[in-house]
Amino acid sequence: MAPPQKQEGPRANDQINVPDVRLIDAEGENVGVVATDRAMEMASEVGLDLVEVSPTAKPPVAKIMDLGKYKYQAQKKAAEARKNQKTVDVKEIKMRPNIDTHDYDVKMRNMLRFFEEGDKVKVTLRFRGREMAHQELGMKLLHKVRDQVDEIAKVELHPKLEGRQMIMVLAPR
Repeated sequence: MAPPQKQEGPRANDQINVPDVRLIDAEGENVGVVATDRAMEMASEVGLDLVEVSPTAKPPVAKIMDLGKYKYQAQKKAAEARKNQKTVDVKEIKMRPNIDTHDYDVKMRNMLRFFEEGDKVKVTLRFRGREMAHQELGMKLLHKVRDQVDEIAKVELHPKLEGRQMIMVLAPR
């Protein structure tokens, strides 16, 4: 046997299975507590649906309205909310401890652009071979990066060593 289907949206008309509801008519006027059967009759008289707008209230609040229009409005509102939300990406900047000054400047320009776009930046410093013996150079470089972007970004994850990499995460202020 198939499991019962999850219903989309609010309960309406015959799905409302409580004895009484607090009724709001088509004009938005509060009618008061009415028997559910009577409320459904009133809705059918005006050619609209009885929709449960607040199922947790005692008694539940039901409104006489066009269910199709209500669902359409809710769908439009949800789409608008999705459109307006900004996802924060984490961009990664990879460096080496003995990075050249010009290369460093290019990486910093990219980092500033990422902050302007509202993204977080993960600075990864990779050590190779004998560079592991000079981790203080890597720490010095990450502190230099931190100090340079101090006005526009804050440190979210302080520099720490993970294997042969030193990692620091910065977030825009």
